[in-house]
Amino acid sequence: MQKIKTNICAQIFIIYTRYLIGGCFIFASLIKIKGNRFTSESGALNPIDSAWHFFETLYQSGLYWKFIGISQLLAGFLLMTQKYAKLGALVNFPIIINIFIITLSYSFGFTPLLAAMLLIANMLLIIWDWNEFKMFFNLMPTFDGTQRLENDKLWIRIGLLLFLFTFSYRVLVDNYDVIFWLVICISIGLVGLIVWLSKQKKKVLKL
Repeated sequence: MQKIKTNICAQIFIIYTRYLIGGCFIFASLIKIKGNRFTSESGALNPIDSAWHFFETLYQSGLYWKFIGISQLLAGFLLMTQKYAKLGALVNFPIIINIFIITLSYSFGFTPLLAAMLLIANMLLIIWDWNEFKMFFNLMPTFDGTQRLENDKLWIRIGLLLFLFTFSYRVLVDNYDVIFWLVICISIGLVGLIVWLSKQKKKVLKL
């Protein structure tokens, strides 16, 4: 595991996995915080489905519906900051488990597969930082001293930019376009990666 953590590609993969999970949860959270129905906006359910009644009950709860959204927003934001991503992975874990079980309990087509992938990705993030999490199980935490890319301010700034774009887009736009959102987020991520690679190239040239 130590060798993997020192691998540059593995570290970048973890950083972008945090962006991906965080972005998905921020995107999904704002509809709840705004007090809108999930079912009517998704267009995937109708009143004869048992899942429709489930989500309608959650929506009618009012405060609890918004609480779910705020929890998702907080978890997503923490993940995307990189600096507090470890806490974000822990906060997000019970949320994604609940979502996975809900998708299994009702007829959601391929949605359980997507939820399972997010759950596995979140578990990967926890395993990645397992050395620091040992203290929660009365085990001695270990700090390997590896130079983590996530501490580079560039990745923190990219995460904040992705958060601000997603948050603003979902707040201002009700009839959202998922493809548009994905394209912009991927573009921001690619630009960030190019900038980081450029910085590394300059460092090598200086040597």
